[in-house]
Parts: sequence; structure tokens; C-alpha cells
Amino acid sequence: MAPPPLPPNPPTPPPVEVLARGKFACPACGAEAIWNPAKQALVCGFCGTVSPAKLETAPGGEEVIREHDLVGALRTIPDSRRGWQAEKTQVRCQNCNAISVFDPEKVGKRCDFCGSSSLIPYADVKEAFSPESLLAFKLAESQVRDAIREWYGSRWFAPSTLGTKALTDTLRGIYIPYWTFDAQARAHWTAESGYHYTETEYYTDANGNQQSRSVQRTRWEFSSGDLEHFFDDELVAATKGVNPALLAKVEPFPTTQLVPYNPGFLAGWTVERYQIDLVAAAQRTRESMSAQLRSLCSRQVPGDTQRNLQVSADWSGQTFKHILVPVWLLAYDFNGKSFQVVVNGYTGGIAGERPYSFWKIFFLVAGILLVVLIIAAIASRR
Repeated sequence: MAPPPLPPNPPTPPPVEVLARGKFACPACGAEAIWNPAKQALVCGFCGTVSPAKLETAPGGEEVIREHDLVGALRTIPDSRRGWQAEKTQVRCQNCNAISVFDPEKVGKRCDFCGSSSLIPYADVKEAFSPESLLAFKLAESQVRDAIREWYGSRWFAPSTLGTKALTDTLRGIYIPYWTFDAQARAHWTAESGYHYTETEYYTDANGNQQSRSVQRTRWEFSSGDLEHFFDDELVAATKGVNPALLAKVEPFPTTQLVPYNPGFLAGWTVERYQIDLVAAAQRTRESMSAQLRSLCSRQVPGDTQRNLQVSADWSGQTFKHILVPVWLLAYDFNGKSFQVVVNGYTGGIAGERPYSFWKIFFLVAGILLVVLIIAAIASRR
């Protein structure tokens, strides 16, 4: 029996036209406008028209930042609160593992966090949890470059060529993710309070003479107390692209200045997708809050010293927000090593890594040794 005939080749599907969503058109010429931190507004890159800085954030126009119940969110986060509310492209850096999110038209050839070219497309199993609010960039790139040059100039033993090599097209403005947590704590503590007092002690010295001295003693008494404390906007960084030690040095990010999230603020900027999820962040902040609560209870213990402090706490009103904060990031290679400088895009705080000049250190040490030898030679002749 002859085999059945092969089915005809399916027709070639027409090319799919991909439309970039989430663009913000200039009201004057229709070109794309991007957020400008210096003007605190959307600015057209083609004709320069400045759009109103206040963006609509809800159908009714109200601007409200909501705190979400933590316990309920840990059980389930609905799909309606996921995504960026605009078309975005995501890539993962194979070197530093940062996940960068940016407009589809922007071609990322190098990682904004470490400068590596090893970027691969990244697809979420499930869309990221939507940001609730953000701090918009307040410092323009020109201001940040001047601040970094001044910062480099104040570094001892920095290579002379560092300022020019490190600032060549490597400064990037990035929104990085944070979680914030609120909680009401009610604690009961118990401890032993120590009260110092002195006694006169008599003893015989080595010569057989009787002497006296004052000796400190401690009297221990049981004590207990209660304490209530509200933790407001405890921050947990959710980034892996930025060195956490450097990030801690440029904090705080003033959460009282947060504005409701609107994708317009992100137009033309790179965003890092959070890689420390809500569960892990909640665990970290609970550990931090517990340590702070223990310290607050310790301060309540009367007496001169204490021991055996025990704290039991009840937690309520636990809420959270997912926010984005602005960071200017300088990532560069110098003599085969990678370095980062982080600038708080709202307050201007700077922290960074930098190389040291071997020759500057060498000549300083050699100069000190030469001076020591001269002084020694002069002293020996006397």
C-alpha cells in the first residue's frame, strides 16, 4: 500500500507587526517624550517641548499611595497587580545577574550595572509585582558628573588618569527596586537589672602592711516592662545589580517624597526588576525589626547593667509597598578590574569603589623611609 500523500506546506504567516505601547507622545510634534530629572517633566527629544510634570495616576486623577496587607499578600498576589503597565524588554546579565527592564526601542549592548556585554533575553515565569510608588530622578546627569569628578579629586592615591577613563560614557541613570514595610509591635520584656555599688576591701600587701581599697559590686534585681513601637517604611533593597554595601552608604531614600507609580516616569530609563521577592524581603525586615525592638527594650531596663534580657512580641498592622528609587550608577573597568560608584539620584549621596595608584603609594613610602634614614644618619653623627 502506498503511503498517504504528505499534507501541503502551510501558508507562510504574515509578519507580525509589534507595536510598542506605553510611549508618551509630545503634545506639539508627536515624537516620544522622556522623563527629564532636571525639569521634573516629560521632555520631547525632538522639539524640546516640556509636558506637564504632574501625570495622571488614576481614572479619577487622584494620587494615592496605598499600603498593602502583608499577610494577605504573602498568601496570594493577584495578576492585576503585576506588570509594568507599559511594553518593556527584559535581559539578564550573565556576569552580575542583574535583570534590566527598558523600553523596546532601546538596544542594550552592555549591562548598565557592570558593563558586561553578556546579556541574554529574560522571560518571567510570572510577571513582576507592579511598583506602587517611586521617587523620580531629581539630579540631572551633568550635576552627577560634576559631583563624581569632585569625589574622585578628593580620593587619596587615586591614579591620575582615573577621572577621564572612568567617566567615558559609563554613567547610567537606573531605577532600582525596594520593598518598604510597616508594622505595629507590642513587646513584653523581662531582665535582670544590675545596680553597681562599692565596698571597702582590706588586704595585706607584699611588705606585710594592711591596705584598703574600693571594690565595685553588682546587686541583681528582676525587672520587666512593656513597649509599643510602630515601624514605618523599613527599607529592604531588592537589587542584585548594585553593590549592597555601596547602596547602604547612599541611603536613606526619603519615602515621604514618594509619588504614585506612573509608567511615564520610566520613559527612556532603565529599571531593575526585583530579585529579592516579597517573602524573602519580609523575612529580612522581620529580623531587622526584631533586633531593633530588642534594642529598644534593652534601653528600658533600669539599673547600671543588665543580663538575661528576654523579649516576646506581638505583631499587627503589617503592610508593605513595592517602590522604585533613582540611582546614578558608574560601572567601569580600570586595569582589568571592575568598579562601581553609586549616586543617590534624589539626595546626591555618593559612595564608590576606586583603584589605587601603586606608584603614588610607592613614592610616598619611599619618601618617608628616606626622611627616616636621613634623621637616623644625623642622629648617629652626634
